Amino acid sequence: MPTFINDDLSLFYSEKGLGRLLLILPGNTASSACHEGELDYFGQYYHTVSLDFRGTGKSERMTSWPDDWWEKCADDVAALLLHLGEQQGIVMGTSGGANIALLYAICYPEHASGVIADSCSEIFPPENLRKEVSNRALQTNEQVEFWKYANGEDWEAVVENDNKLLLEFANQGGDFFNGRLNTINCPVLFTGSLKDSFIPDIGEQNISMAKQIKNSTTFLCNDGDHPFMWACSDLFRSVSYQFLKCLK
Repeated sequence: MPTFINDDLSLFYSEKGLGRLLLILPGNTASSACHEGELDYFGQYYHTVSLDFRGTGKSERMTSWPDDWWEKCADDVAALLLHLGEQQGIVMGTSGGANIALLYAICYPEHASGVIADSCSEIFPPENLRKEVSNRALQTNEQVEFWKYANGEDWEAVVENDNKLLLEFANQGGDFFNGRLNTINCPVLFTGSLKDSFIPDIGEQNISMAKQIKNSTTFLCNDGDHPFMWACSDLFRSVSYQFLKCLK
């Protein structure tokens, strides 16, 4: 089982393919297990690696998650790059993983050669975060199957820790980047569905983020839902592949 150590935590990753490094970052409560399709597709062209963030998937659990969990996960991405013996990597993330991809480009600019940020926002209204936590309490069959597949038999503890993280983030105002998006220098592609039920204002959010990043492109679609990566997988892969081919 491929693992590495960062902050005294054992972290798991999955990988396929050869060539230029492409890192795939899951959303909150997801894991690399959920990205087998992306590993198979992009693994045809790149050394494609998906990480289980600290406290999730097959990575080591923590008693509690820190308030800066997303930035700590960006540190884990940097540690994974070092573990793989690479100087730079392209980072593709969806939902919360997209925010981590952007934080990685902010915190480690010399190691980010490109970012694909799918179905994400700059500022998440606190009431929407609290609503998401309430929706999770329903624990529908679909939700439980997803969480169990992503995280194993202790999925309830993972979701509970993530709920606490979201609620604390809501209390702090829901701002992921604190005005730092304009420091990103590498090319960035934003993708998303205008019918995203999780981020109702995704169009305005993506345009606002793109305006702050000098070398950015935005692709928004009238089809799909959250995340666009999975709701319209063929279109997402086509648009992403064209972007990736243009990276130096």
